[in-house]
Amino acid sequence: MQTHITRRFFVKGTGLLTAAAALAACSTDAGPGQAAATDSFAEGASPLLAIIHTNDTHGHDVEVKATEKAAGNFSMAAVPALKKDYEDKGYDVLVLDAGDATQGNPLVDNSLGESAIAFMNASGYDLMCLGNHEFDHGNENLKKLEGMAEFPFVSANIRLKETGETRFAPSKLFELADGTKVGVFGLTTPATLTTANPAIMAPYDFLTDDDLFACAQEQVDDLRKQGADLVVLLSHLGNLETVFPNTSKEVLSHVTGIDLVIDGHDHWLVEEEVDGILLLETGCYMKNIGVVVIDAGVPTHEMVAYGTYDGIDAATQAVIDETKATVDKELSVVFASTPFLLDGEIEHLKCQETNLGDLFCDAILYDAEQSTGSTVDAAVVNGSSLRFPIEAGDITLGDIKTVAPFSSQIMALKITGAQLLEALEAACQMVGTGNKIGAFPQVSGIVFTLNATVPYKEGEKYPNSIFASPAAPGARVTIHTVGDADFDESETYTIATTDFLASGGDTYHAFKDAADITPPVVCDFDYEAFTSYLIGPLDHEVDERYREPQDRITIIEE
Repeated sequence: MQTHITRRFFVKGTGLLTAAAALAACSTDAGPGQAAATDSFAEGASPLLAIIHTNDTHGHDVEVKATEKAAGNFSMAAVPALKKDYEDKGYDVLVLDAGDATQGNPLVDNSLGESAIAFMNASGYDLMCLGNHEFDHGNENLKKLEGMAEFPFVSANIRLKETGETRFAPSKLFELADGTKVGVFGLTTPATLTTANPAIMAPYDFLTDDDLFACAQEQVDDLRKQGADLVVLLSHLGNLETVFPNTSKEVLSHVTGIDLVIDGHDHWLVEEEVDGILLLETGCYMKNIGVVVIDAGVPTHEMVAYGTYDGIDAATQAVIDETKATVDKELSVVFASTPFLLDGEIEHLKCQETNLGDLFCDAILYDAEQSTGSTVDAAVVNGSSLRFPIEAGDITLGDIKTVAPFSSQIMALKITGAQLLEALEAACQMVGTGNKIGAFPQVSGIVFTLNATVPYKEGEKYPNSIFASPAAPGARVTIHTVGDADFDESETYTIATTDFLASGGDTYHAFKDAADITPPVVCDFDYEAFTSYLIGPLDHEVDERYREPQDRITIIEE
């Protein structure tokens, strides 16, 4: 699909003009949908610029053929091939990524993101905006990835708490062959403070709300002062209601002088104009590659869908193939089998109990008991800690690491009944609103009812979070049992959870409060716990009790 934008035009030295002004300056022999060069281009030829962009690739850098059940995706080696195609036509080319490239699939997770950077280096990327998942493997690892990358990481709104300085370069100015200057600045979602491990995020502040908009305006003004003819916002903000007003559309409504937005984070396919400004997002997982072309002052955009382009750069493909062969060999070991689908669809995990959620929570409860040598009452994980379903058939190490890509540490945490109730109330706050968040709990050893017809009453915002605490814990959530006993708010329970939640990730600040009082016991990694449960208690085969969800969570809806 191709979208031709005729409302605004890029004119060297003046930024973007309205269509009427640009057309008035054009000669009458301009072709359909084209504006002829104006006097602003007198210094040289009109810029021929192609901006190739991706976002939220999450390690899906190997081509996957389309099937009747699922769409396919490109190999990342298609990106440099596309780049060469435009260079051969005389275009200057910029290759940009809007974040979340280094985590999410064993292909890149096994190397803690190093292979993702290797693929991007081979593909000729010029710039990447930091996504929230770039932080998943820790700050020292992120510094290592920065050192490996042959392109800068940018984000203007991530500041160091200690100094107030930007942690990453806020922007980069590119000069094209004809002297045209393109300024690109980055913004990263403030939700990173809770969607990444809060312990990892402790050194950082994120500018939010009006401070975010002021930061963006400052970046635009600074790039213009440096002579930028075109200003691009490369953002990992998205437009989910749950992060409002820290969205790319709100930035556009509060900031002047942005000519183009290349966005990410929410995994949506977006091709739209917002007040005349083109806002683009390719979806996710290399299913599409975006291309913005500016030719004789006219920007057009094409979303190159998988199956419509077959170019491949052989050198880049060789790097990908070598990595894939090594990872495949390691991950092909079969640990178990399942006679039915284990539901790991992320949109289900964010709003309801699933059989995979039950199985996974039983596994981490089992691991915590084995590690501590004592009784563990229950287990809780956030739904978005699991990422993919497991089809009926063999279960390999690759399946396990794909389902649990974050390598989270299991913790055995002491928590009061009141804190547990607060945590579940907060985690279920979006159910019934039409919105979904990754905090929704998957559980083991807990039976509770959620009355989604009762509105969530917000209390104070949790520290360093976009989420509000519940003003009335228990208004929507009723916990019936924990372990084998009736729930008691005054009781102290031992629960198995992840280091992410024990640090207050997502909405689970109550877990952090508990961990601050009694430090949790560190157990195995989540994928190790899952594997141990499959080959131990389940004896290599998922049994019939997991065919359907086990009614641990009842949701009352209108």
